[in-house]
Amino acid sequence: MKTSDLFEETYTSLSANKACSGLTVLGIVIGISSVIAMVSIGHGASSQIASSIEGLGSNLLTVYPGAIQPGRGVVSSGRGSGESLKNTDVDALRQINGVVHISPELQRRFQVTSLVGTNTNSTVIGALPEYIQVRNVSIANGSFFSDSQERSLGRVVVLGPTVASDLFGDNEPVGSTVRIHKVNFKVIGVLEAKGGAGFFNPDDTLIVPLSTMQKILAGNDFLSTIAISVQSKELMSQVQDDATFTLAERHRVDPQSPDFSIVSQADILGTLTKVTDTFTLFLAAVAGISLVVGGIGIMNMMLTTVTERTREIGLRKAIGAKRNDINLQFLSEAIMLTCIGGTIGVVLGCGVSFAVSYFGILQAKVSLLSVLLAFGVSAAIGIIFGYYPARRAAMLNPIEAIRYE
Repeated sequence: MKTSDLFEETYTSLSANKACSGLTVLGIVIGISSVIAMVSIGHGASSQIASSIEGLGSNLLTVYPGAIQPGRGVVSSGRGSGESLKNTDVDALRQINGVVHISPELQRRFQVTSLVGTNTNSTVIGALPEYIQVRNVSIANGSFFSDSQERSLGRVVVLGPTVASDLFGDNEPVGSTVRIHKVNFKVIGVLEAKGGAGFFNPDDTLIVPLSTMQKILAGNDFLSTIAISVQSKELMSQVQDDATFTLAERHRVDPQSPDFSIVSQADILGTLTKVTDTFTLFLAAVAGISLVVGGIGIMNMMLTTVTERTREIGLRKAIGAKRNDINLQFLSEAIMLTCIGGTIGVVLGCGVSFAVSYFGILQAKVSLLSVLLAFGVSAAIGIIFGYYPARRAAMLNPIEAIRYE
């Protein structure tokens, strides 16, 4: 049978009952579009998480008081270990080769009010001027506090954009006064918006000098975290090991069970990416079930078609058609159905991904691999689920087929 004749016969057979053919490919359309949409949304989520983590600082190591145990987060490893980080630890860490900047920080949540009466409950961070380099933040308006203001217990504050909006609306906050824990602070700057990163939103923060935070607001000299900016990614592991040894020696604890924890930016990113990849795979697998259902629907339709066209098959065999010709004809019909469904599914899946990105829900990314995989899967389903009906048609006895009513 010529290829042109095969395509013509296939088109004629499928178009003879368009409603049945359309309903048959519906399962393939839903399956393919769901898989593409889920994979693209998963890739977009992974990219967004990576961007958020990297936006918190470049080549970052973060030291926390207390030990991190799997599944439990930061916990106390002994009496007083929750307040194990001190200012003197920062000076020791600065001596490590590969350390570029260090940002010791003390965080507390306080009620913050403006002189016009608006208020918000936000995270107040005590930090050094190096915070701006370590945490990769930019000033939208005004300036950051200086070393002299930090040394002199300056009562100055830099607002995150969310806090500035909550307290001052559309008015200019720089030069105004806010009250933090019943203490007046002068607003000297506003940060550029960065967006949330997991459970922490850097836009919903206030930054004050570390000395002011420790002596006036919090009343203690301990630190919540120490953020370390490393010179390059290649030195991250070495600096982490050196920092662990240095702090363990200062705290007189075993490096294998210290009273602090050092978390690498790469570790956080790797863990979150692994979670999103697993979740994406799970969603794609669930969506893939509809492909199996669609394949079963195609097999059911083809078996029904073979029964309805039994006399036609017998007549074709009687005038010289071979088993291979019959087999190829019905197999091509099944493959065409799945390819049509796959094409529509790819278009629909890309449309869903575009809509998710367009409405700002998430920046979904459609990869060429997922599109090629979708076409490959749809063709494979046509071959797998169309083979049995095609073989059954090819094996019919021509005499019995002609007599069939």
